[in-house]
Amino acid sequence: MVIESIGVIGAGIMGNGITQVLAASGLQVIMIDINQAAIDKGMQSISSSFDRLVKKEKMTADDKAAALARIKPSLDYADLKGLHLVIEAATENKPIKEKILKQIDGVCDAHTIIASNTSSLSVTQLASNISNPSRVIGMHFFNPVPLMSLVEIIRGLQTDDATHQSIHDLALRLGKTPITVKNAPGFVVNRILVPMINEAFFVLGEGLASAEDIDNGMKLGCNQPIGPLALADLIGLDTCLAIMEVYFNNFNDSKYRPCPLLREMVDAGYLGRKTGRGVYQY
Repeated sequence: MVIESIGVIGAGIMGNGITQVLAASGLQVIMIDINQAAIDKGMQSISSSFDRLVKKEKMTADDKAAALARIKPSLDYADLKGLHLVIEAATENKPIKEKILKQIDGVCDAHTIIASNTSSLSVTQLASNISNPSRVIGMHFFNPVPLMSLVEIIRGLQTDDATHQSIHDLALRLGKTPITVKNAPGFVVNRILVPMINEAFFVLGEGLASAEDIDNGMKLGCNQPIGPLALADLIGLDTCLAIMEVYFNNFNDSKYRPCPLLREMVDAGYLGRKTGRGVYQY
């Protein structure tokens, strides 16, 4: 299948980023969220991102207008009917994702591919909620979506070859570099990355160094472009915690125990950039 029409569920950081990249690549996109305020905020984020590209002369004002015209904001799942692909980009919460996938399955045609932007959950388990699990796949974009070139394509046990090929071809069309991975908690990148972030919170909680020195140490000593604590703020501390809980529950290994400081900061509502405060204040 050549994918031309796409629905994106979620107008948050990941959803609007995915929507922006799709529309900029010439694809028709329907972006759905639960209320008009979320939709308006998502559309404003997309418009502002395009403005920055226009200012940098990476796109023209006409290109921006054409891309925005390809996006249809919506609150109605019925608008998904007849689309080639629907990408779920909701928060990293299994019950929420399962509910959304069932709603998608209830309105979409039998040929529609259903992709989840999950960063840690089992694609095999998510697919088990769908009437035709062979058309379910993981399509994990990275934040910020317009800038990050990687897309992890995760095959569930049920995913068929045609579905995988269609998503692989789409990733290339978007100018991304896809890697195909097996279904396992955290897949490849987050399996390595998030435990490192969790360990940085242990180091911070033990008072071994300040947050700034921890981040500078990893940037200057390991050539990382951003320190692990600053990256946690960018990802969202709640997302980091949710991923570590998935690892701990699935692997039953104490090395994946979420750091108590990370959990306490999430309990306090210090989630990172999206709330204005995490490890750092914004």
